[in-house]
Amino acid sequence: MTRRAGFWMVALGLAVSAAAVQAAPLRYVSQRVDRAYMREGPSYNHRVMWIYRHRGYPFAVLAQFDIWRRVQAADGTVGWMSAQMLSDQRTVLIKGRDRVALHADPDQGSRLVAYAMPGATAKLEACSLRACRVSAPGLKGWADKSRLWGVGFNEVFK
Repeated sequence: MTRRAGFWMVALGLAVSAAAVQAAPLRYVSQRVDRAYMREGPSYNHRVMWIYRHRGYPFAVLAQFDIWRRVQAADGTVGWMSAQMLSDQRTVLIKGRDRVALHADPDQGSRLVAYAMPGATAKLEACSLRACRVSAPGLKGWADKSRLWGVGFNEVFK
């Protein structure tokens, strides 16, 4: 292997490692305010890239710097938000193109209680290996975890 090829192999390895680190969120948070500003960098001097106008929208925290959080939205958009705009309250986003069945119990064969539409947000209350209990005004139920954005694949809690 030439020296130049060795350099590019190391550079490629570092890039893959950086991508793998970025893919694993530190934690999930939600939008605390009606208008949250996603910026290019961790200061008020950086340009605003997006304005999120949905209180309760979930974000994955990828990094922290002072009062700033590097977050990722469900669509993959990454930027920086002030911690004041975020809450530790867990929410999820219903993903996919079809509505999601909400059941009375984690077992998908249990009684159907409601349907959730794609793009809807809900409060996250508990998770088993395959399903999570979510709630929104007027309804509660268990949804298939694969249809939720804002919760880890192996995350289990009550």
